[in-house]
Amino acid sequence: MSDSSQPQPGPERATGSDGTGAAAGTLVLCDARLADGRVVDVRLSGGRIEAVGTAGSLAPQGSRVDLGGYLLLPAPAEPHAHCDTALTADAAGPVADTLEAVQRRTTEAALLQLGHGATALRAHVRIGDVQGLRSLEAVLQAGRSLRGLAELSAVAVPRLLTGAAGADGLAMLRDALKMGATVVGGCPDLDPDPAGYAETVLELANEHGCAVDLHTDGDDPARLARFAAMAGGLRPGVTLGPCAGLSALPPEVAARTAEQLAAAGVTVVCLPQGGCAALERQGAQPGHGGATGGLATRSAPVRLLRAAGVRVAAGSGALRDAANPVGRGDPLEAAYLLVSMGEAGPETAYGAVSTAARATLGLPEVRVEAGFPAELLAVRGESLAGVLSLAYSRIVVHQGRVVARTSAVREYCDSAAVVALELPRQSQR
Repeated sequence: MSDSSQPQPGPERATGSDGTGAAAGTLVLCDARLADGRVVDVRLSGGRIEAVGTAGSLAPQGSRVDLGGYLLLPAPAEPHAHCDTALTADAAGPVADTLEAVQRRTTEAALLQLGHGATALRAHVRIGDVQGLRSLEAVLQAGRSLRGLAELSAVAVPRLLTGAAGADGLAMLRDALKMGATVVGGCPDLDPDPAGYAETVLELANEHGCAVDLHTDGDDPARLARFAAMAGGLRPGVTLGPCAGLSALPPEVAARTAEQLAAAGVTVVCLPQGGCAALERQGAQPGHGGATGGLATRSAPVRLLRAAGVRVAAGSGALRDAANPVGRGDPLEAAYLLVSMGEAGPETAYGAVSTAARATLGLPEVRVEAGFPAELLAVRGESLAGVLSLAYSRIVVHQGRVVARTSAVREYCDSAAVVALELPRQSQR
């Protein structure tokens, strides 16, 4: 049993019977099961869902993909990636941060997450210090090379924004927006003046009309309340994450803080697979979880936040780097963990990595209905709970065409017979 390499960006291929290839044209997904139990045909054209009908009711125009035995869902999105530092946990020495090295890691990480189903990603990219804007340039170049396969947007993350040292950070943040970063962010908890840091970010976002995405442990209710008060009404919106420290607060304090976040319209992105604090603190070693200690293994209280009316999305966070050397970058694992931790049912958990995650990224809603974007994930299985448990074989659709496949076979062998079933073996094309 062997794993093949991840798909690589390149020229469009001619449309085949499996729907992989041309961005234009018609593709029919046949015999797909929806989350509500219906079995349907789905016709895609021009990057959108053109029609949904009962199985066998849609003429197989153009290409077709047989989805018998698969559950068809809106595709996930990744709202909290760190592509510039991904896949560095096994580095024997200092991690290469050249333009080429960061672009290569970013591309590989994005393709890995695409194979899991995430057709859109938001990457938090550190700027300033020794790397300047080099990592951001690499991530933006990777995003351009991935067009047609996945959408990759960048958050510019300066280390300091207040005091004398903060002046350089602010200048670089302005340059980052000119380069192509579409979101401003950072970690106010690490600045000597957290409120001043957040205020600077919010003012700049308001000036440029862009979204805000800030890292915070969330273990200081007064600080969160102040962030919420400053963020209220800002459009296109403010995201905070991973806010794992909310779980350590007394329930009544956490509930009051959640109500303040809801009133301000703040979105919280939780990271069920573990925090990314080590990436925000220089000198952290793989697996140490940075200065947050136990917070790295805790997730935000999703039930409490949702009960207060906060929109909660879930991300994967660290992908085999200093914060999590075994991170998988799999949105379905994030949803699985929310369910297994008792924070959400299967439908709500999957919504956190799909509908809520896409809304966090400012992307249009996806439903398996006519007129919606053709951003879809087919997973072998019959129910949402089942595929969150064993989501091995997957087919990913972006802009109306198949862009990734993962198939798996399990063999039970004895002297009399060989039985083939589903097993986690990746085979991408």
